[in-house]
Amino acid sequence: MVVPSLSPASADKVALRRQARERRRAFIEQLDPQDRDKLEVALAGQLAPLISRSRIIGGYCHLPSEVSPLPAMQLAADGGATLAFPAFADHQSVFRFLAGDPVEPGPWACFQPPLTSPEVFPDLVLVPLVAIDGKGTRLGQGKGHYDRVLARLRERGALLIGVGWQVQKLKEQIPADPWDVPLDGFASPDGVEMFR
Repeated sequence: MVVPSLSPASADKVALRRQARERRRAFIEQLDPQDRDKLEVALAGQLAPLISRSRIIGGYCHLPSEVSPLPAMQLAADGGATLAFPAFADHQSVFRFLAGDPVEPGPWACFQPPLTSPEVFPDLVLVPLVAIDGKGTRLGQGKGHYDRVLARLRERGALLIGVGWQVQKLKEQIPADPWDVPLDGFASPDGVEMFR
């Protein structure tokens, strides 16, 4: 899939992404570490019903301002689910979900399972985001990594749940490009909202 660098909708997304990152940063700065930990454990609790119905959970290694899915991933592991994380062979490759712990640095400075780990197809994918709207349109980091993977995962029956802080849920609509795959729901420490 080719994702053009700047369509009119993409230009609007640049401004929205900048505003959403600032809102997320301001929210994080006012949290002390213990409160943040409690919120991330609360996120795991909100996700528990979805996790309990899933056999393979796709997560991610979070960036400093992103909500951590790791307490939710631990909950899934404790229930016997297989955990998977995105893994890139190089900067040009499309990522694959590989089973196992993220113990090796990948080309994008995020940890990932070893490339020799088995590829799996999660039935629940916890999707990182910069922002999301009420229709499930996701605003990501802008490199198109998830855009290249989500449609294939949905075709295989995966439930796609965006995860973030409640401040990342926008009232305004995010302009959708043709390659955008709407998410099935959004989970924050405050609750889960399903869109479809």
